[in-house]
Amino acid sequence: MIRGRRAWAAAIAVLTVAGVAPTGAYAAPVPPEIPGATATPHAGDALPPGWRVAGEDGQSHLEWRAPEPVPMGDARVEFRANGALVGVPEPQDDGRTFRLPLDEVRTADLDDLQVQAAGRRLDEAPGAGASRQAKPPAPKLPPKLPAGAVDPGKAGTYATTTGEYSLSSVKLPGLPAPVEMRGVVVAPKKAAGKRPVALFLHGRHATCYVPGKAEEISIDWPCAKGSKPIPSHRGYLRDQKLLASQGYVTVSISANGINGQDWNAEDGGAQARSSLIRNHLGRWADWAARPASAPAAVRKGPKTDLSRVLLVGHSRGGEGVNRAVMDSLYKPPAAQDGYRSKARWNIRGTVHIGPTIFGQNPVPDVPSLTILPGCDGDVSDLQGQVFTDGTRGVSRGKALHSSVYMVGANHNYFNSEWTPGQAKAPADDDFWHEPESPDPLCSPGATGRLTANQQHKAGATYIAAAARLFVGGDDRVRQLVDGTGRRAPSADPARVLTHAVGGNRGAAFLPDDPQGSPKVSGARLCDAVAPGRSACLGEKDPGSSPHFAQWRPEHEAGRRAVALDWKKPGTVARATPKKPVSVKGAKSLALRVAVPPNTSGTRFDVHVKDAKGKRAKLGSVRIDGLPGTDRTTSYWAQEVRVPLTAATRAKLNLGKIASLELTPKSRSGKAWLMDAWSWKPGTPAVKAAPLARVDIGRLTVKEGDSGFRTYQVPVRTTGKNAGAVRLYVVDPETGKSAGRLVKVGPGTAGIKLTVKVVGNKRYGWDKPHDILVKAVRGTVIGADAGGVTAENDDPMPKVTVKPVTADVTEGAPLTWRITLSEKADIEIWALAQLVPVTGGRPELSTADVDEEWLSQLVEEIPNPAVPLSKVEYGTLWTTVPAGGKTADLTVPTIRDQVKEPAEYVRFQPTDDEGAPLGPPFEGTVRDAP
Repeated sequence: MIRGRRAWAAAIAVLTVAGVAPTGAYAAPVPPEIPGATATPHAGDALPPGWRVAGEDGQSHLEWRAPEPVPMGDARVEFRANGALVGVPEPQDDGRTFRLPLDEVRTADLDDLQVQAAGRRLDEAPGAGASRQAKPPAPKLPPKLPAGAVDPGKAGTYATTTGEYSLSSVKLPGLPAPVEMRGVVVAPKKAAGKRPVALFLHGRHATCYVPGKAEEISIDWPCAKGSKPIPSHRGYLRDQKLLASQGYVTVSISANGINGQDWNAEDGGAQARSSLIRNHLGRWADWAARPASAPAAVRKGPKTDLSRVLLVGHSRGGEGVNRAVMDSLYKPPAAQDGYRSKARWNIRGTVHIGPTIFGQNPVPDVPSLTILPGCDGDVSDLQGQVFTDGTRGVSRGKALHSSVYMVGANHNYFNSEWTPGQAKAPADDDFWHEPESPDPLCSPGATGRLTANQQHKAGATYIAAAARLFVGGDDRVRQLVDGTGRRAPSADPARVLTHAVGGNRGAAFLPDDPQGSPKVSGARLCDAVAPGRSACLGEKDPGSSPHFAQWRPEHEAGRRAVALDWKKPGTVARATPKKPVSVKGAKSLALRVAVPPNTSGTRFDVHVKDAKGKRAKLGSVRIDGLPGTDRTTSYWAQEVRVPLTAATRAKLNLGKIASLELTPKSRSGKAWLMDAWSWKPGTPAVKAAPLARVDIGRLTVKEGDSGFRTYQVPVRTTGKNAGAVRLYVVDPETGKSAGRLVKVGPGTAGIKLTVKVVGNKRYGWDKPHDILVKAVRGTVIGADAGGVTAENDDPMPKVTVKPVTADVTEGAPLTWRITLSEKADIEIWALAQLVPVTGGRPELSTADVDEEWLSQLVEEIPNPAVPLSKVEYGTLWTTVPAGGKTADLTVPTIRDQVKEPAEYVRFQPTDDEGAPLGPPFEGTVRDAP
């Protein structure tokens, strides 16, 4: 484990070997478990296995190398320490190596360094699965729900036609190479009148492949000679044909050009995907106005009605369609936008399939349906739940936001071009299956796991449900997606559970109410994301929850749930909001409650009390946990409803309900109350509110040579109304963040943050001063992260090596002094490789040096002894501390009773890639008299 940045965050120095001398101490050899990594005399200060600092083109990187290729997916690979984001590394061509420039490291405190993707550890030790239970029991699947009144998965009456168009590529801000404008169109034949439009956007996947060579895939753009683009946009043809048969004109667009260039985008490419979507919609608007100008694939279909548009996004495409909705309603900053024209369309709803939402910035006033795959091995934290949870209290609350939890579905099989046996290019099952320890729920062939065709059909059914509800306005579909507990038979045999917020839900009991958290007794208010005891899920709770998916800060304020933990029945948990809520006109109270996976029979009585103290029992509910394992994200809240009839009968004042009570009837257990709402059937009309939009920019400045300069963080706020956001300021030294509520928009002080940049003439890393922002009330967030980056503008010090004691009697240390020409603000590393002695002279062996020192160069002490140049890990890394000018490289020798001639040791200074730097230097050890 790394104890802190100063244990490793140093610059690789170029050595000059000189030839004079005085005094010495220990040097730090490379630890055996990390070839090419740094070490210090403290074993605990070493980089973890798989990590090192590497260099390329004169720049040093923090590098992690996986034991096997990491599949290219949509979850962002992140380096994290102590729960805080260190940075987003660049994937290398081998698919195993990830590099983060050291000057982009966001924190100086790097204890517990990890590699994560969507909350899942990628750097766990090989064989970690072997310690799992050999054959855990198969989790019990949820019961089959009653069929709904309609089945949107049934094909419609129209025959379909398919074609493709390819237009001139477009240049998007921040991406060096142009992005393709390609789409596959599936439309109904002989459909009268203007037809609604559904646009699909795939996620982040490999971009190029070489036909016939399974291992030769890449994420390059453009594709190299001899390789072909992977047709990810053609992976939704079955979904498109279903919608086209029901009367929709559909287009699925290609985004390989973004996938190949978005790794370093602060927003993961969301703005670029939005620009691409709106470029396509703009062309469709042109073609609707001038049909003769349309490509043949478009002309074969009916006329289109761009006032009725559905956007469907898979993985990073899900975040892309969310940003496209936002940018269509609230204009983005021109400098970041790749589509400058006015929106000539109306997006009625969105579908997100296993989506990312790195910015946690959903659009509150456009309906959405989010599919959460229970066996997702890519976006495994199911962060798309934020598309539902993140809208609460932000705006009017009338748009329905549905979460659809699909047991047994993985991430890739919703796209046939990402599915083995169906794709043209190499494809795989993204779930992290371990052959020696198969997962009883999600490994291939497990009872609850869906086949590729079953999963794709279920996905198409729920896409069609969203189209029929959001665009078609058929309220009969709502019961399939809003927690009512009905199924679409076309999705069988998939077990699908749903819940929702918005729609005809009214006043709520919200643990994270923007107006102020409720008072809680008999339970505790817990934090969705927190490092300590206030966290909703602790270390003793195996697995994770989509509701608690991590954003950027290590501790989020104002994002909460009510955690219940009881040891006997009858322990009342009470939530009292700051002001009584009105449930007048509602039919039921709808609660979203999570219980641990695989549990059964958790029961509660539900009571409410009005402002005068009258109390009524509304009813009892039972909740069984979702099927789950330690490899799934199954702490997901299910919707239960209790009628308000008893409260009316007891003559409670329904206009002033003061508290909600849950009384466990089970002997013991745990549960998490996400929220509770007044509910009545129906889907209200939705109109987007004129919200304030906030975008954080990034300013990059030179640090200067002296004094200090003050810079203002670039923040853009637009809109006619005021709102509130939660602002986080990240400490560049520790990575810890401090959050506060800030009012923005007209009549407010807004976000005005300044950063002091202190200049000096010492070499150091760039220093990012980051700020983060999230919507709370009356706002939408475009770019959620930015700040001021102070660039180092000083040269690296020159380094010399001089002998201190390079000719010694055995038992004395050999020592060379590393000296910097100038002090630096960071540690500077000097590397020296043990190499064979020339001229046939005797070489110092492993028997001639201190065993503790030697143990850091070898897995086992050699017996018989070998020359030092033959040891397994023969690089010595010497660190000059920050603010210092010298350090000593030392080889501790031991005295023995063997009579032998003078022995020699030889070092070759190198860079971090092992290339020689200057001439070698030697030491001599002579027999004791």
